[in-house]
Amino acid sequence: MLSVISYPVMIVSIILALVLSISLFPVDWFQFRPEWLGVIVFYWTFRAPAQFGILAAWCLGLLLDVLESTPLGVNGLAMAVVAFLVLTIHQRLRMFPIPQQAAILFLLLGINQMIVHFIKQMLGGDEAGFSYLWPALTGALVWPLVCPILDTLNRKLG
Repeated sequence: MLSVISYPVMIVSIILALVLSISLFPVDWFQFRPEWLGVIVFYWTFRAPAQFGILAAWCLGLLLDVLESTPLGVNGLAMAVVAFLVLTIHQRLRMFPIPQQAAILFLLLGINQMIVHFIKQMLGGDEAGFSYLWPALTGALVWPLVCPILDTLNRKLG
């Protein structure tokens, strides 16, 4: 458990996640891009539940909606659900090793992607199939890299 939270690290990681979420990516690999904002919402809700919660996740989801020009509230709802689920299990999550945390992250990002996909399907704007789950898998695969880096930065700068 981190005792001191570095707000500059939090802000820079959120900005970086938003930039990576809308950055140019090869068209063939676009569906494999990790859900960067979901990973960062998971991290900060997990590491700093008193400072980062459902409201912050919802606001960041709304900002992502604006940046991606998706219907307003789609990502906001999905990120708020992820933050809520992390808050309900964050005490137990601290006991898990990083591979198990990555598995939980995959499940939560999968829920996030399913909510976004369902709403887009209802609005008639998304394709059928399960390819929408690739960002959840790649997000879980980058977790073993993201978590130690943010922990180290937070510890040194906090």
